[in-house]
Amino acid sequence: MNIGAASEASGVSQRMIRHYEKIGLIPSPARRGSGYRDYSPDDVHRLSFIAHARDLGFPIDGIGELLSLWSDQSRASADVKALALARAEELGRKARALEAMRASLLDLASRCRGDSRPECPILDGLEQD
Repeated sequence: MNIGAASEASGVSQRMIRHYEKIGLIPSPARRGSGYRDYSPDDVHRLSFIAHARDLGFPIDGIGELLSLWSDQSRASADVKALALARAEELGRKARALEAMRASLLDLASRCRGDSRPECPILDGLEQD
């Protein structure tokens, strides 16, 4: 199938498919006589795997590790679990940091009158060192 069909079937944009080929996450597909890429069902399956891993927040290097484990039939599930737990912990750290930022903004906003006067605790709060 062509890149458009592979994109539609996998949920990965054509631009990202080309990028994943360039960085080696997917092998370069066969080429037709016309020079167009020809993606196999296995290629589309691999692209779908990558898309799901991205949806779960895995970075490119983590996806590379997951792909290696996925293709290794002698893998230990403990290795896959360790990657998932490490990613979950990192997402938890980011979630806590985002919640702290949100709380700070809400606090600053609660102290702002929001009227036509120039005094603004939000700007004052951002100005602090």
